[in-house]
Amino acid sequence: MALFSSLSEKFNHIFSKLTKRGRLTELEIKEAMREVRIALLEADVNYMVAKDFVKNVSEKAVGDEVMKSLTPSQQVIKIVRDELTNLMSSNSQKLVIASAPPTIIMLCGLQGAGKTTMCAKLAAYLKKSGKKPLLVACDIYRPAAISQLQVVGKQANVEVFERGTQDPVKTASQAVEHAKKQGYDVVILDTAGRLHINEELMGELQNIKAKVLPTEILLVLDSMTGQDAVTVAQAFNNALDVSGFILTKLDGDTRGGAALSIKAITGKPIKFTGVGEKIGDIEPFYPDRIASRILGMGDVLSLIEKAQEAVTEEQAKQMEKKFRENSFTFDDYLVQIENMKKMGSIQDILSMIPGLGNKLKGVKIDEKEIQINKYIIQSMTPEERQNPDIIKASRRQRIANGSGTSIQQVNALLKQFAQSKEMMKMMKGKRGFKF
Repeated sequence: MALFSSLSEKFNHIFSKLTKRGRLTELEIKEAMREVRIALLEADVNYMVAKDFVKNVSEKAVGDEVMKSLTPSQQVIKIVRDELTNLMSSNSQKLVIASAPPTIIMLCGLQGAGKTTMCAKLAAYLKKSGKKPLLVACDIYRPAAISQLQVVGKQANVEVFERGTQDPVKTASQAVEHAKKQGYDVVILDTAGRLHINEELMGELQNIKAKVLPTEILLVLDSMTGQDAVTVAQAFNNALDVSGFILTKLDGDTRGGAALSIKAITGKPIKFTGVGEKIGDIEPFYPDRIASRILGMGDVLSLIEKAQEAVTEEQAKQMEKKFRENSFTFDDYLVQIENMKKMGSIQDILSMIPGLGNKLKGVKIDEKEIQINKYIIQSMTPEERQNPDIIKASRRQRIANGSGTSIQQVNALLKQFAQSKEMMKMMKGKRGFKF
């Protein structure tokens, strides 16, 4: 599911009506802004945030510079994008790293928000950037909380510090001392959650904060809960003075109210987002990129970053050489499938390409077909993968039987592959074309 798909679709509908007109009247802009306000409220954006947002956009959109412009609709869309970015932006967007290690990051939140898994995701993210993190089990109340942290810690290949059910304040303090002695430069505390906010929970979190003086206090919120997430954010911020937020399940949030309201209501930034279930599915929160994606403008920078993580420079060079020489094989096709899987869902990847986001509304990409193609290729012999021309009737039947597919599906893949190679040949022949 594409980020904020419902809100993006509504915005696209509103602005498509504006772009069909030449010059815009003040009345037309006001009508569009009324629709924008309704779209924001339906996306579960806080009422006052939506009201102020529309007021700010309206004041700028009816100015002489826009009204007399040759492209007023584009100017209005730019103003909306800038205001969306401003709504979510903060000067303290980046994670703070302590001048003297270890950096202590305290993660808190209600049960069900995905806090424990997010501890491991954050550890994996920091490890990838050269840090040596330590996970600390401070949730002694939820059954299996410690073992869950150990499981996700193992997936992230990060050590977990635990002292069973002793006082969490003592465990946090001992973990910091352990980190200093063993050379860990980041300590991530997985604190206890509750089903709802209460004094006992807040008291314990305040005691941990007073004892270890965390560099960052990050509240993990379930973005699917919309305005409830904002209410929780206010309560935790009042009690702990949090430094920022992590939104989980952003990939499944069709509304986006929490992401668009939290900073305006609390004054604190969203620092990271969870965009999937895998340990690597965590991203820094970039307000400008999110704003572009909401408006269907794509997100090229995030796409490039995903590609760089999935494909090594050496792989990219080898693939370029194969394209250039038209020596692309089914083995290379398999490598591409694996690289695409690392980048995330194809629907989300395509939505990051400028101009494609809105055109893909309602179009469902069948990712099962890609998996089927993988099974078909894996049922081929090494010789067949290198030279598909030898795959005649009897071989096609064997491949279909071996992959649990039909001859028609095998034929479709072979045809698709032949067309791709023909296209590469044609592109190579075009003057000035370069892979």
